[in-house]
Amino acid sequence: MTGNYKSKKSAESIGKNKLEGVGKNFYFISGLPRSGSTLLTNILAQNPRFGVSNTSGIMDVIFGVRNTWDKHIEFQAHPDEAAKLRVMRGILENYYANSDKPVIFDKCRGWLSLIEMAEAILGRKVKILVPVRDVRDVLASFEKLWRETSKTSQVGQESAFYFDFQTVEGRAGVWLRGDQPVGLAYNRVRDTLNRGYGDRLYFVQFEHLTSNPEKTMEGIYDFLGEQKFKHDFAHVEQVTYENDSVHGFKDLHTIRNKVVSVPPQWPSILGPFAEQFGKMNFWQNARR
Repeated sequence: MTGNYKSKKSAESIGKNKLEGVGKNFYFISGLPRSGSTLLTNILAQNPRFGVSNTSGIMDVIFGVRNTWDKHIEFQAHPDEAAKLRVMRGILENYYANSDKPVIFDKCRGWLSLIEMAEAILGRKVKILVPVRDVRDVLASFEKLWRETSKTSQVGQESAFYFDFQTVEGRAGVWLRGDQPVGLAYNRVRDTLNRGYGDRLYFVQFEHLTSNPEKTMEGIYDFLGEQKFKHDFAHVEQVTYENDSVHGFKDLHTIRNKVVSVPPQWPSILGPFAEQFGKMNFWQNARR
């Protein structure tokens, strides 16, 4: 099941100084880790109209401009919000200026926390694909990565939370912290809904993307309003690559070249204690 939450409030004005539409059509991919975002990105890349990104850092660059602009005394003396937005928009446009694709998908989990900024830049409501997965399997995936990595290396979290890392339960608790990958991403998704932006989101459930990719992609195209494209799920070429060593794990962003259903991993990896985390999967109630 894929779904789209409807907002409970009407869309607010983007601002008095609404910008002209950008040259390319930008969408964002922002959801939970270990939930198929890399797979989704490379499936989308089969469409010749679509340009896709690795995990992108351009949002942080724009965020930095937003945060430092008003600290300059010259801009304090002569404030110009429209100029600030033009610069922020220009950063996004120029980052992708070498792409001949009219549609760009920028993948970064931070966009969910900065929808207001993104809409001010684009001058319209954003559309965000939100990859999600049973939280228990997200945790199981991190547990498997840790077990493999721990054979020869120590990840940063183990160093910072050494005593918690002595048990499966402790490691799961660390990943769910608000300042760690799973907890931070999860809180951003929930907060986006609490801020009333549900109509900007389309939940792409990992379980459905891998078991029924054709139906899942049809729902995505409907949400985006893009012309349908026939994807080849038996031959997905990986066109995005990342140096995963910077994250402390290997093969974080490596995909199979064929979309196959993945059975639940958590019962054998985490054990019965993880059952409690099944209550966190609120997106399972999303509308088809």
